[in-house]
Amino acid sequence: MTSTRRPFNFSPGPAAVPEEVLTQVAAEMLDWQGSGMSVMEMSHRGKEFGAIHEAAERDLRELLQVPANFRILFMQGGGLGENAIVPLNLSRGGAVDVVVTGAWSRKSAGEARRYADVKIASDSANADGRYQTLTAPASWQLRREASYVHVCTNETIDGLEFHQLPDLKALGSDAPLAIDCSSHILSRSLDWSRVGLAFAGAQKNIGPAGLTLVAVREDLLGHALPICPSAFNYQTVAENHSMFNTPPTFAIYVAGLVFQWIKRFQYAGKTGLAAIEQRNIDKAALLYQALDGSSLFENRVAPEARSRMNVPFFLRDERLNDDFLAGAKARGLLQLKGHKSVGGMRASIYNAMPMEGVQALVSYLKDFETQHG
Repeated sequence: MTSTRRPFNFSPGPAAVPEEVLTQVAAEMLDWQGSGMSVMEMSHRGKEFGAIHEAAERDLRELLQVPANFRILFMQGGGLGENAIVPLNLSRGGAVDVVVTGAWSRKSAGEARRYADVKIASDSANADGRYQTLTAPASWQLRREASYVHVCTNETIDGLEFHQLPDLKALGSDAPLAIDCSSHILSRSLDWSRVGLAFAGAQKNIGPAGLTLVAVREDLLGHALPICPSAFNYQTVAENHSMFNTPPTFAIYVAGLVFQWIKRFQYAGKTGLAAIEQRNIDKAALLYQALDGSSLFENRVAPEARSRMNVPFFLRDERLNDDFLAGAKARGLLQLKGHKSVGGMRASIYNAMPMEGVQALVSYLKDFETQHG
């Protein structure tokens, strides 16, 4: 009997969506709850989509415990777009400090320079230009006049993650912290007392590409530069409940289904985001343990800085790379090739990746090493 199991998709994004959610999307594709329309055909101002939008925002606020003095915005432009939109709204044309911990925060610094006086407060690259650890916040060179401090809290390409947000006040800074949490949003809880703004592309842990989530503290609204397009002005978007520009309706709908899936998710005696976080801890521990115990594979990130979501690894004999990828595909383990800028392999084990997928990858690692070690 042929197995009907779908392959395990380790893509860094657009990434896997929970199969339960995909099944519901398929069932509702032609007719959403008796409306006679697909969600992608609905007016964004109609009552049907209004209910979808309202539920998605409410569930997201509940899951992440977003405080009442933060506005949640559903926007477009992706994480890369937000690298421009954030300084257009928060920099006031003045000083911006950026902590560079990998490829994405380096891009953020470059984009912000178009609109502000950017200083690299810290760059954790080693002598070879690789990112394998995080510098301690106490060593950051922060300016008192900075309008905000930018940190990428999970570097998708390099595989580093802040497991605790920096406390800027303890570092003597009154600047708000702006975080790019695209690749680990909803994988763990978030300490909002240390954040002024958080943004995330949806295509890694939430749903389809095209939706960008922003949670911004209300006192940071109303300071956009005159050149900021009106559709990207946070105050305008907030005042119009994310409806000033036609929002990415279908992506919001799928995101809402993912939020509901997380709310009812159960694991290790826990429910909701706590259950998701515990399973992510266990998945990452299983994979890193296998890599650390191998003589053929290695992860080069300092253990205290390792990402739970994106696990880059390398074969010590790179001549085996193509054989490894071919064998992985034959086993239904997809999208394991590393980013072109760093090479090697990368397993992205977002919320939708079940424990069985990580177990299957670990089993393949061991079998491949037995064959080629």
